Amino acid sequence: MEILHFDIAAPTPAGGTRAMALVGVVASGNLEVLVERGDAPDRCAIEISTAAHGFRDLWDAVVADFVGRRAVGGLRIAINDGGARPDTVSLRLAQGVRMIEEPEA
Repeated sequence: MEILHFDIAAPTPAGGTRAMALVGVVASGNLEVLVERGDAPDRCAIEISTAAHGFRDLWDAVVADFVGRRAVGGLRIAINDGGARPDTVSLRLAQGVRMIEEPEA
């Protein structure tokens, strides 16, 4: 398992007040994305656990594109890719950020 860490400037803070959101469950053979609030409102920390070694440059591009398109300042994101392609991970990331922006029930 390769674990990649990214800490990226994120000029727009995430909206909403929900403390965390979980999308997917690895035990089901699917990818898992955990989104939670962090401390720095102008940074986004992302950790990716993947069985596919040697793709850091690809993940770097996916993460940079995602942070550039979304309001993710102040979030910590953990991804267990479960063998999913990076484009699928991007969709799940977007879903996780939308969930964290929703009001808590």
